Amino acid sequence: RTGMALRRGFTLFRPSQLVFGSFKAVLLRRSMYIQSMETPNPNSLKFIPGKTVLGDGTADFAHITAAARRSPLAESLFHVTGVSRVFLGPDFVTITKEDDETDWATLKPDIYATIMDFYASNRPIVNEIEFEPEINSENEDETVVMIRELLDTRIRPTVQEDGGDITFVGFEDGIVRLKLQGACSTCPSSIVTLKNGVENMLQFYVPEVKGVEQVDDESE
Repeated sequence: RTGMALRRGFTLFRPSQLVFGSFKAVLLRRSMYIQSMETPNPNSLKFIPGKTVLGDGTADFAHITAAARRSPLAESLFHVTGVSRVFLGPDFVTITKEDDETDWATLKPDIYATIMDFYASNRPIVNEIEFEPEINSENEDETVVMIRELLDTRIRPTVQEDGGDITFVGFEDGIVRLKLQGACSTCPSSIVTLKNGVENMLQFYVPEVKGVEQVDDESE
């Protein structure tokens, strides 16, 4: 048997060929089967460890400085040479590589090992104090409430299937401001996704919406 079994669009990693430092760690790693799935972004892969990552919500890290403050798991993944962005989802991790020249065949074994080592360490995936629940203002008008509900129920689940996320930033003068995260943040087709998918759906259900606009995170 080989260490990887190719399936349609994803790779199943079997860790039995790796050598580990402790018997306990070996047992934990042997119980993990990490799938890697392609995303619409050729520079991003979605890794599914078969265990809870964030459970609820998502977190996007464009550099190691933010990861060091907020997520030990993301920080560990940034130490893999060639990793440029880490996105944590409810039950998956999306890794974006630095450029087209960086080879996934070289990166994936180190990413698999880093994820397995981290889960074996029993360290917290995130520093809980850094992840406060999103606060929805009771003063939001009906239009914003409808926009948020459409995003959360109709749009975000589909985007997360592709290893990313889309979050509401604001609504002003008919323009919905959104932030793309994970695989979507650097995807060549992100503008098409916003205009042909998100914008059309929002305009259909919410006539007040005139358009959508992508917002970059200045803190990155």
